[in-house]
Amino acid sequence: MASKPQSRSVPRIEKVIGAVNIGSFRVSAMIAGVTETGEMIVLGSGHRASHGVKRGYVTDMQAATHAVRDAIERAEKIANVSLTKVWIGCSGAGLASSIARAEVDIGGRRIEQDDIEHLLVAGREVIEPDGRIVLHAQPAHYTLDGAHGVPNPKGLHAERLGVDIHVMLADGAPLRNITESVQNAHLEVEGVVGSPIAAGHACLTPEERELGVALIEFGAEVTNVSLYAQGMLVGLTAIPFGSGDVTDAIASAFGIRRYQAERLKCVHGSAIASPADHREMIPVNAPNDPEGQGPIARHADDKNRIPRAELLSVITTQLAHLTEEVGRALKAMGFTGQRGQQIVLTGGGAELPGLADYAQGALGKPVRIGKPPQMTGLPEAHATPGFATLSGLVLYAAADPVDIRAIGPAYQATMKYSGMGLVNRVYRAVREYF
Repeated sequence: MASKPQSRSVPRIEKVIGAVNIGSFRVSAMIAGVTETGEMIVLGSGHRASHGVKRGYVTDMQAATHAVRDAIERAEKIANVSLTKVWIGCSGAGLASSIARAEVDIGGRRIEQDDIEHLLVAGREVIEPDGRIVLHAQPAHYTLDGAHGVPNPKGLHAERLGVDIHVMLADGAPLRNITESVQNAHLEVEGVVGSPIAAGHACLTPEERELGVALIEFGAEVTNVSLYAQGMLVGLTAIPFGSGDVTDAIASAFGIRRYQAERLKCVHGSAIASPADHREMIPVNAPNDPEGQGPIARHADDKNRIPRAELLSVITTQLAHLTEEVGRALKAMGFTGQRGQQIVLTGGGAELPGLADYAQGALGKPVRIGKPPQMTGLPEAHATPGFATLSGLVLYAAADPVDIRAIGPAYQATMKYSGMGLVNRVYRAVREYF
């Protein structure tokens, strides 16, 4: 990082973290500082409309690079910090989540740090990327003689020591397009993080991740459904549908422009109807729109107003399609047992009023809205579900999780170990728990 803020009355900043989340609706950036006491302080954040990105994939390199540079510069101006490297959030690129398992013989003796490092090096051999890029491979928890849930085995005795490794994979070409859009903005990429991991850091408690929870990121053009159990992400499904599709449906239904449809959705939209909606007429044009701008909406009165009930009918029809797809994905991933029934909704689409109640009725499980945790310096406008992934990126970077590909010296794996590979998209792990 080129500089640090000089005039803020805060504890001394020991580390500066930059993050950029490249979404289909907006590109957002955040600069945070970690103090000598470990507190995280948001120094600056900014966002702008996204261009050159479609359903999480870069479709126009020049436009995407310009959007990234603009969002970063807005955050830099507020923070008075010049960034040289950033963490990237990725929601597209064919993300897939899997669990790999490795095991070594200990022979009943006390486990030393050297044994743990041997095990993690052995774990490298059981990762099967199948031609894809490994975003990260992190030890989730250890097992002693098959017993799960050991956070730190050092100093314990066991016959066999095992580890469950969470692996996040992505398709190579789309991932390179995302990283190059940032590199072309004269920034070094410190790491790429799958958005379900980042959003999980921001929205989920450790207890929820341990008990079992489904995290649904309702983005502009992609909805990621991820499943956490035993403290780690164990399943992931991407649905190519988002809140932007709801906007398009409104524009199509009433024959109006997309920006008008977006405003109607944000200002007057809801997932829950009321009897008064039929009597309430809502204006298609904003008060500051030039007189007569845009077409007269279908079913509008002479003042270009439409019944709110018709708007809500279009919205709930689209939500019914989404929740049906989400329900199908949860069932396929085994989220059907008696334990771990909590669902957390986040992402920009989760800001629609009444959505938690609607989803709870449609999915038959408790639903809450997830948003970023309280962070010093975080503007109110960015403390919303739409910026959860961005906040999660800086929280993830500050946590500095272990990646087995960066473990110690390159040991020769002479100890006997067995790997269970990628376990068929971890359906076995899900079935074991749920």
